[in-house]
Amino acid sequence: MKFSIVTPSYNQGSFLAETILSVISQEGDFSIDYIIVDGGSSDNSVDIIERYDTLLRSGEWPVNCRGITCRWVSEKDRGQTDALTKGFSMADGDIFAWLNSDDTYLPGTLQIAADYFRDHPDTGLMYGGACYTDAKGINSGEYRTEEFDLDKLAYANIICQPAAFFRNQVFREVGGLDKTLDFVMDYDLWIRIGRRFPCGYLPRLLATYRLHESSKTISSGTLIKNSEESLAVTMRHFDWAPITRVYTSCSIRCSDRLPEFLARNRILLAVATIGYTIVRSICLNRGLHRNDLKLLNRENFRKLSRSRIEIMTGR
Repeated sequence: MKFSIVTPSYNQGSFLAETILSVISQEGDFSIDYIIVDGGSSDNSVDIIERYDTLLRSGEWPVNCRGITCRWVSEKDRGQTDALTKGFSMADGDIFAWLNSDDTYLPGTLQIAADYFRDHPDTGLMYGGACYTDAKGINSGEYRTEEFDLDKLAYANIICQPAAFFRNQVFREVGGLDKTLDFVMDYDLWIRIGRRFPCGYLPRLLATYRLHESSKTISSGTLIKNSEESLAVTMRHFDWAPITRVYTSCSIRCSDRLPEFLARNRILLAVATIGYTIVRSICLNRGLHRNDLKLLNRENFRKLSRSRIEIMTGR
């Protein structure tokens, strides 16, 4: 079995070496086709890529699987999705995945994934758990993953991207990544795969997901666009704007637009967000949506007074 792993990279030199090491240090009965697509970084990213490429090509790196090939390019692109599309167009492995340049695989991950796909030949996508780490690599919580449920994907992100793997053929058959998406290309892909192929969940930690100031997940400069794109993709696939996703988007917008002294007060922020959410939800759904009733539960109400990071990491 061959894994094609794509790492999109742009000015993440402070994390990139750790990412590369986590891939080429994997041990087991499989081979690795590693593709790094750098967007023309201006930091030391290319130096780091060249260093490990040289170690692999010279035979100095101790390979502990059936073999590793490493290919890389460094040139300007149109963003992460463009870089990933370029990388997957070069890939020829049986199993695909991507690992962003600030995330890592845990030891043994690829062997676990290989065993799972061998034991479940009909599975198109499999995923496991992941833990959050901060800029220094310190564990800051765990990503909440659950058994696959296509309907639940409408309102909950139960699949963690760095801990997900999918078959080459499945990726091709569903049409690959949507090049129009900048933030939730993974979420969109999971939905399209889940509609056509069996998906499996393994409750084991497989990866780390790094949260830091420049991360697209929490960066204030991209949060609004990220949440709006997520909401739009959900509505396109499920014909529904779940109140949880509407609330997330409205909360980010309120935090951005309210005077700072109001935005810092969690109670006032929650009150403003709730009002905005009710109005926007009714507008988007053209009335009340019955599926929202099951989301009005104790767990979701508890999140109203918590920050985005607290909700994500479970702290």
